Amino acid sequence: MKPTVLAALVVLAVIGVVDWPTEAVDFADRLAPPSSAHPLGTDQLGRDVLARVLGGVRYSLGLGLLALAVAVAVGTASGLASGWWPRHPLARGTQALVDVLVALPALLVGLVVAAVLGSGLTAALFAIVATGWAPFARQAHRLTVAVRGEDWVLAATALGAGPARVLGHHVLPAVASPLLASVAARFAGTVLTLAGLSFLGLGVQPPTPEWGAMLAEGRTYVFVAPWLVVAPAAALVASTVALGWIAQTRRTCCATR
Repeated sequence: MKPTVLAALVVLAVIGVVDWPTEAVDFADRLAPPSSAHPLGTDQLGRDVLARVLGGVRYSLGLGLLALAVAVAVGTASGLASGWWPRHPLARGTQALVDVLVALPALLVGLVVAAVLGSGLTAALFAIVATGWAPFARQAHRLTVAVRGEDWVLAATALGAGPARVLGHHVLPAVASPLLASVAARFAGTVLTLAGLSFLGLGVQPPTPEWGAMLAEGRTYVFVAPWLVVAPAAALVASTVALGWIAQTRRTCCATR
Protein backbone atom coordinates (compact mmCIF):
# COMPACT_ATOMS: atom_id res chain seq x y z
CA MET A 1 0.00 0.00 0.00
CA LYS A 2 1.37 3.39 -0.97
CA PRO A 3 2.48 5.75 1.84
CA THR A 4 -0.05 8.38 0.75
CA VAL A 5 -2.90 5.90 1.14
CA LEU A 6 -1.64 4.81 4.54
CA ALA A 7 -1.32 8.44 5.62
CA ALA A 8 -4.88 9.15 4.45
CA LEU A 9 -6.19 6.20 6.47
CA VAL A 10 -4.36 7.43 9.56
CA VAL A 11 -5.86 10.90 9.11
CA LEU A 12 -9.35 9.43 8.77
CA ALA A 13 -8.82 7.35 11.89
CA VAL A 14 -7.77 10.46 13.84
CA ILE A 15 -10.75 12.42 12.50
CA GLY A 16 -13.07 9.62 13.51
CA VAL A 17 -11.99 9.49 17.15
CA VAL A 18 -11.99 13.26 17.75
CA ASP A 19 -15.04 14.51 19.65
CA TRP A 20 -16.20 17.21 17.22
CA PRO A 21 -18.78 19.78 18.44
CA THR A 22 -21.46 18.42 16.11
CA GLU A 23 -24.43 19.42 18.29
CA ALA A 24 -23.39 22.97 19.24
CA VAL A 25 -26.51 25.00 18.40
CA ASP A 26 -26.52 28.74 17.66
CA PHE A 27 -29.95 29.96 16.54
CA ALA A 28 -28.57 33.44 15.93
CA ASP A 29 -26.33 32.02 13.19
CA ARG A 30 -28.78 29.78 11.33
CA LEU A 31 -28.13 28.93 7.65
CA ALA A 32 -25.03 31.13 7.58
CA PRO A 33 -23.01 30.80 4.35
CA PRO A 34 -19.39 29.61 4.40
CA SER A 35 -17.10 32.05 6.18
CA SER A 36 -13.85 32.13 8.14
CA ALA A 37 -15.78 31.24 11.29
CA HIS A 38 -17.68 28.42 9.58
CA PRO A 39 -15.77 27.22 6.48
CA LEU A 40 -18.72 25.12 5.29
CA GLY A 41 -21.47 27.29 6.72
CA THR A 42 -24.09 26.37 9.30
CA ASP A 43 -27.31 24.39 9.14
CA GLN A 44 -30.91 25.16 10.07
CA LEU A 45 -30.06 24.99 13.78
CA GLY A 46 -26.85 26.99 13.55
CA ARG A 47 -24.62 23.93 13.84
CA ASP A 48 -21.23 24.04 12.11
CA VAL A 49 -21.42 21.93 8.95
CA LEU A 50 -17.67 21.25 8.83
CA ALA A 51 -17.74 19.85 12.35
CA ARG A 52 -20.70 17.65 11.46
CA VAL A 53 -19.06 16.37 8.24
CA LEU A 54 -15.88 15.51 10.13
CA GLY A 55 -17.89 13.95 12.95
CA GLY A 56 -19.71 11.92 10.32
CA VAL A 57 -16.52 9.96 9.62
CA ARG A 58 -17.15 8.07 12.87
CA TYR A 59 -20.62 7.05 11.73
CA SER A 60 -20.50 6.80 7.94
CA LEU A 61 -17.11 5.07 7.76
CA GLY A 62 -16.84 3.66 11.29
CA LEU A 63 -20.26 1.99 11.30
CA GLY A 64 -19.73 0.89 7.71
CA LEU A 65 -16.46 -0.77 8.70
CA LEU A 66 -18.13 -2.47 11.67
CA ALA A 67 -20.94 -3.84 9.52
CA LEU A 68 -18.47 -4.95 6.85
CA ALA A 69 -16.30 -6.75 9.42
CA VAL A 70 -19.30 -8.73 10.66
CA ALA A 71 -20.37 -9.49 7.08
CA VAL A 72 -16.86 -10.70 6.21
CA ALA A 73 -16.75 -12.95 9.28
CA VAL A 74 -20.19 -14.46 8.64
CA GLY A 75 -19.62 -14.87 4.92
CA THR A 76 -16.14 -16.37 5.27
CA ALA A 77 -17.23 -18.86 7.94
CA SER A 78 -20.27 -20.02 5.98
CA GLY A 79 -18.26 -20.18 2.74
CA LEU A 80 -15.51 -22.26 4.33
CA ALA A 81 -18.04 -24.67 5.83
CA SER A 82 -20.08 -25.07 2.65
CA GLY A 83 -16.92 -25.47 0.57
CA TRP A 84 -15.52 -28.15 2.87
CA TRP A 85 -18.80 -30.09 3.01
CA PRO A 86 -20.36 -29.18 -0.37
CA ARG A 87 -22.76 -32.14 -0.41
CA HIS A 88 -24.30 -31.39 2.97
CA PRO A 89 -27.96 -30.23 2.70
CA LEU A 90 -27.23 -27.20 4.86
CA ALA A 91 -24.35 -26.23 2.59
CA ARG A 92 -26.56 -26.52 -0.49
CA GLY A 93 -29.23 -24.42 1.20
CA THR A 94 -26.66 -21.80 2.13
CA GLN A 95 -25.37 -21.54 -1.41
CA ALA A 96 -28.92 -21.31 -2.77
CA LEU A 97 -29.58 -18.40 -0.41
CA VAL A 98 -26.30 -16.81 -1.45
CA ASP A 99 -27.28 -17.05 -5.13
CA VAL A 100 -30.56 -15.26 -4.40
CA LEU A 101 -28.96 -12.50 -2.33
CA VAL A 102 -26.15 -11.88 -4.82
CA ALA A 103 -28.68 -11.57 -7.66
CA LEU A 104 -30.69 -8.89 -5.85
CA PRO A 105 -29.57 -5.27 -5.38
CA ALA A 106 -28.06 -4.83 -1.94
CA LEU A 107 -30.00 -1.63 -1.26
CA LEU A 108 -33.31 -3.32 -2.16
CA VAL A 109 -32.68 -6.18 0.27
CA GLY A 110 -31.51 -3.69 2.86
CA LEU A 111 -34.72 -1.69 2.44
CA VAL A 112 -36.84 -4.79 3.00
CA VAL A 113 -34.89 -5.85 6.10
CA ALA A 114 -34.84 -2.35 7.54
CA ALA A 115 -38.55 -1.90 6.84
CA VAL A 116 -39.35 -5.14 8.69
CA LEU A 117 -37.13 -4.34 11.68
CA GLY A 118 -37.96 -0.65 11.78
CA SER A 119 -35.75 2.41 11.50
CA GLY A 120 -32.64 2.94 13.57
CA LEU A 121 -28.96 2.14 13.78
CA THR A 122 -29.38 -1.51 14.80
CA ALA A 123 -31.80 -2.21 11.95
CA ALA A 124 -29.48 -0.52 9.43
CA LEU A 125 -26.45 -2.51 10.56
CA PHE A 126 -28.43 -5.77 10.48
CA ALA A 127 -29.70 -4.94 7.00
CA ILE A 128 -26.15 -4.31 5.74
CA VAL A 129 -24.86 -7.55 7.26
CA ALA A 130 -27.84 -9.47 5.83
CA THR A 131 -26.91 -8.35 2.33
CA GLY A 132 -23.13 -8.04 2.67
CA TRP A 133 -22.18 -11.54 3.78
CA ALA A 134 -23.33 -13.27 0.58
CA PRO A 135 -20.50 -12.18 -1.81
CA PHE A 136 -17.87 -13.23 0.72
CA ALA A 137 -19.62 -16.56 1.28
CA ARG A 138 -19.63 -17.26 -2.46
CA GLN A 139 -15.96 -16.33 -2.85
CA ALA A 140 -14.88 -18.29 0.23
CA HIS A 141 -16.86 -21.32 -0.96
CA ARG A 142 -15.25 -21.22 -4.40
CA LEU A 143 -11.74 -20.83 -2.99
CA THR A 144 -12.24 -23.59 -0.43
CA VAL A 145 -13.43 -26.03 -3.07
CA ALA A 146 -10.37 -25.15 -5.14
CA VAL A 147 -7.84 -25.87 -2.36
CA ARG A 148 -9.47 -28.74 -0.46
CA GLY A 149 -7.90 -31.25 -2.85
CA GLU A 150 -4.37 -29.82 -2.62
CA ASP A 151 -1.61 -32.10 -1.32
CA TRP A 152 -0.86 -29.99 1.76
CA VAL A 153 -4.52 -30.08 2.78
CA LEU A 154 -4.73 -33.83 2.25
CA ALA A 155 -1.49 -34.29 4.19
CA ALA A 156 -2.84 -32.34 7.16
CA THR A 157 -5.99 -34.47 7.13
CA ALA A 158 -3.98 -37.69 6.87
CA LEU A 159 -1.90 -36.65 9.90
CA GLY A 160 -5.09 -36.57 11.96
CA ALA A 161 -5.99 -32.89 11.92
CA GLY A 162 -9.72 -32.31 12.36
CA PRO A 163 -11.83 -30.20 9.98
CA ALA A 164 -11.78 -27.18 12.30
CA ARG A 165 -7.96 -27.22 12.49
CA VAL A 166 -7.53 -27.79 8.75
CA LEU A 167 -9.92 -24.98 7.90
CA GLY A 168 -8.52 -22.56 10.47
CA HIS A 169 -4.80 -23.24 10.11
CA HIS A 170 -4.46 -24.29 6.48
CA VAL A 171 -7.40 -23.34 4.27
CA LEU A 172 -8.23 -19.93 5.77
CA PRO A 173 -4.69 -18.48 5.34
CA ALA A 174 -4.71 -19.68 1.74
CA VAL A 175 -7.99 -17.97 0.86
CA ALA A 176 -7.55 -14.86 3.03
CA SER A 177 -5.58 -12.78 0.53
CA PRO A 178 -8.18 -12.95 -2.30
CA LEU A 179 -10.93 -12.20 0.20
CA LEU A 180 -9.11 -9.16 1.58
CA ALA A 181 -8.56 -7.88 -1.94
CA SER A 182 -12.30 -7.31 -2.32
CA VAL A 183 -12.93 -5.81 1.12
CA ALA A 184 -12.14 -2.21 0.09
CA ALA A 185 -14.51 -2.39 -2.89
CA ARG A 186 -17.24 -3.85 -0.67
CA PHE A 187 -16.47 -1.18 1.91
CA ALA A 188 -17.42 1.53 -0.58
CA GLY A 189 -20.70 -0.25 -1.32
CA THR A 190 -21.37 -0.65 2.40
CA VAL A 191 -20.89 3.06 3.04
CA LEU A 192 -23.26 3.90 0.19
CA THR A 193 -25.87 1.42 1.43
CA LEU A 194 -25.74 2.85 4.94
CA ALA A 195 -26.05 6.38 3.56
CA GLY A 196 -28.97 5.33 1.35
CA LEU A 197 -30.86 3.76 4.25
CA SER A 198 -30.24 6.83 6.42
CA PHE A 199 -31.32 9.15 3.60
CA LEU A 200 -34.60 7.24 3.30
CA GLY A 201 -35.19 7.41 7.04
CA LEU A 202 -34.51 3.72 7.74
CA GLY A 203 -30.95 4.03 9.01
CA VAL A 204 -29.12 6.40 11.32
CA GLN A 205 -31.55 9.03 12.61
CA PRO A 206 -30.97 12.77 13.10
CA PRO A 207 -29.35 14.53 14.86
CA THR A 208 -26.56 11.95 14.45
CA PRO A 209 -24.15 13.46 11.86
CA GLU A 210 -24.17 10.54 9.41
CA TRP A 211 -23.70 11.76 5.83
CA GLY A 212 -26.87 10.16 4.46
CA ALA A 213 -28.93 11.58 7.33
CA MET A 214 -27.32 14.99 6.75
CA LEU A 215 -28.34 14.83 3.09
CA ALA A 216 -31.91 14.03 4.10
CA GLU A 217 -31.98 17.00 6.49
CA GLY A 218 -30.35 19.39 4.04
CA ARG A 219 -32.50 18.64 0.99
CA THR A 220 -35.29 20.83 2.43
CA TYR A 221 -32.95 23.83 2.29
CA VAL A 222 -31.14 22.97 -0.93
CA PHE A 223 -32.16 26.21 -2.68
CA VAL A 224 -31.58 28.37 0.40
CA ALA A 225 -28.40 26.78 1.74
CA PRO A 226 -26.96 24.41 -0.88
CA TRP A 227 -23.87 23.77 1.27
CA LEU A 228 -26.02 21.58 3.52
CA VAL A 229 -26.22 19.07 0.64
CA VAL A 230 -22.92 19.74 -1.13
CA ALA A 231 -20.73 19.16 1.95
CA PRO A 232 -21.97 15.67 2.99
CA ALA A 233 -22.36 14.65 -0.66
CA ALA A 234 -18.76 15.62 -1.40
CA ALA A 235 -17.55 13.69 1.65
CA LEU A 236 -19.53 10.64 0.56
CA VAL A 237 -18.30 10.76 -3.04
CA ALA A 238 -14.68 11.41 -2.05
CA SER A 239 -14.62 8.53 0.43
CA THR A 240 -16.19 6.01 -1.96
CA VAL A 241 -13.88 7.04 -4.81
CA ALA A 242 -10.87 6.73 -2.50
CA LEU A 243 -12.00 3.29 -1.32
CA GLY A 244 -12.47 2.21 -4.92
CA TRP A 245 -8.95 3.37 -5.75
CA ILE A 246 -7.57 1.46 -2.75
CA ALA A 247 -9.44 -1.66 -3.91
CA GLN A 248 -7.98 -1.32 -7.40
CA THR A 249 -4.49 -0.88 -5.95
CA ARG A 250 -4.97 -3.95 -3.79
CA ARG A 251 -6.10 -6.04 -6.77
CA THR A 252 -3.10 -4.88 -8.78
CA CYS A 253 -0.72 -5.81 -5.96
CA CYS A 254 -2.32 -9.26 -5.61
CA ALA A 255 -2.17 -9.85 -9.36
CA THR A 256 1.55 -9.07 -9.53
CA ARG A 257 2.51 -11.42 -6.69
